[in-house]
Amino acid sequence: MPRPLLLFFLLAILTNAHAAPMIDLGIDTLRESGYAKLQGKRVGLLTHPAGVDKYGRPTWKVLADAPEVNLVALYGPEHGIDGHAAANEYVAHTTHGPTGLPAYSLYDKHRKPSPEMLNSIDIMVIDLQDLGVRSYTYVSAMKKAMEACFEQDVEVMVLDRPNPLGGLKVDGPPLDPQWKSYVGEFLVPYVHGMTIGELAIMAKKQPGVLDVSDETRRKGKLLVVPMGGWKRSMLWPDTGLKWVPTSPAIPDLSAAMGYSMTGLGTYVGDWRHGVGTQYNFRLLTYPGRSPAFIKRALEAERIPGLGYELTDGKTTRGASVPGVYLTVTNWQALDPCAISAYMMRLACQWSPSNPFANIGEKRRGFLIHMGDPAWLDELSTRGANARVELFLQEWSRQAKAFQQRSQAYWLY
Repeated sequence: MPRPLLLFFLLAILTNAHAAPMIDLGIDTLRESGYAKLQGKRVGLLTHPAGVDKYGRPTWKVLADAPEVNLVALYGPEHGIDGHAAANEYVAHTTHGPTGLPAYSLYDKHRKPSPEMLNSIDIMVIDLQDLGVRSYTYVSAMKKAMEACFEQDVEVMVLDRPNPLGGLKVDGPPLDPQWKSYVGEFLVPYVHGMTIGELAIMAKKQPGVLDVSDETRRKGKLLVVPMGGWKRSMLWPDTGLKWVPTSPAIPDLSAAMGYSMTGLGTYVGDWRHGVGTQYNFRLLTYPGRSPAFIKRALEAERIPGLGYELTDGKTTRGASVPGVYLTVTNWQALDPCAISAYMMRLACQWSPSNPFANIGEKRRGFLIHMGDPAWLDELSTRGANARVELFLQEWSRQAKAFQQRSQAYWLY
């Protein structure tokens, strides 16, 4: 394990050991209220394995065991309620083994719950752990569920959870409205600095976020159950909470942070970010370039807050993957998306032909993740001379403006 990664986890352990008191998650706040807002109602729950209380107990079990709660149906996002499905893999409706309840998939032909899926419930409780990054689909699952519930006069309750990246870091390109999709349902910077509950409030209050009529939006019933003790300055280790994998590729906090940094930089071209090794989204490799060469090239970009270490990753089959491990030396100074922008320019320099000028069928996928068509135009025309610094400055300006507006929806 690279020394900076070891130090990071030691710091997390020490921080957790001295975290007093541990924060209360939305589900903990709800339990402390005696489930008052659920009593007398038929309850549905949209959740996944990372939907747990502060003790690590699954929210579905907490609600199923509570005599005050009539839990009648479960709903699962991408990867399913059990979290086993791969990215982009369709998940079928099933019966939830531990409870015997119907478990509806919101990642098959229905991303938005059908009226038939909702006719047995009076209120939909949503407990999903987001990453604080626009292209993670759990906030899209929440948004689609809100739309369907508002249309069917079903109440919505969102149990709030921490943004692992904190509530002060906002960075990266905004999403152009024409490229809104299930991997980007909210018109926010790539790193948005909001909790999932705050995004729900924004969707309820701000016209045009939900794809429903304005009258339906206004009449829709939303309750966000807040956390106790969480502050915007907190990163995940500050919360005292154990990390639960949010998806197969995000097994640990290192990958969660890395996703915000390298997820965009590998969509087009030959960069790889270590997924499939023990260093998901943190181990950079490029065909035909040695780790030492890559390290020198990245160091030459002088990205504040980042460091680089030569490291050997291992695949699940034991094969060695020599690469460059990204270390975060100063989170406050770091613009997470900067590394991806520089990786794209380097891909133009190192490829026999500009991969962005010949993007072909990947164009839509790139833009629904990246969000900024002007950046694709820049890469496709200027290639190795793309003006990264100019775009970083503009994205920073737009991110700061968004953060100022988003304060209208802050809970903390």
